[in-house]
Amino acid sequence: MTEDSARDAFKSPRIEQIESFTGNDLAELCDLATDAIIDGDGFLWVKPPPLRILENYWNGVLLVPERALFLARLDGRIAGTAQLLRPSVNNESGAFAAQITTFIIAPWARRHGLARELMQQLQQVAKARNFTTLDLDVRADRTAAIRMFEALGFERWGVKQRYARIHGRYIGGYYYSKCLDTGDASS
Repeated sequence: MTEDSARDAFKSPRIEQIESFTGNDLAELCDLATDAIIDGDGFLWVKPPPLRILENYWNGVLLVPERALFLARLDGRIAGTAQLLRPSVNNESGAFAAQITTFIIAPWARRHGLARELMQQLQQVAKARNFTTLDLDVRADRTAAIRMFEALGFERWGVKQRYARIHGRYIGGYYYSKCLDTGDASS
């Protein structure tokens, strides 16, 4: 590999599933979550928790067998993340469906196609793992994410008026599903 191609590979977006943290991954993931919370993405928190809490959360994600953690890198830095959650083993009747959760793209990394690339990767992995349905939910005020989900073929099947409460105000949310066994899961 030439120096130029190595530099281009470093700068190009990369999506990967990880099973352990290496290098600066945990610190960058905590920074990503903090930035997303401050930006209003929520990530379940309204205000950033102490660093130790975030570290415990991400370390815990890697311990849960039903969770697969995906990282999106841009310019070599963690710029996004999502989890693919499969049903627990005792949920035989729902074993066909996986869920996308904690989908975040860093504010500084938006508009580079990273969100779409991450979603396409998650769909391909879900399909390869024999899931026939992929579910997700999203706050109603996340309009860019909603447009992308709908453009990728996710169908809204539910609305919850009190999906989140932020600074004393309720925000609605939407529930989506996509059938993976009726066409191309990458679109």
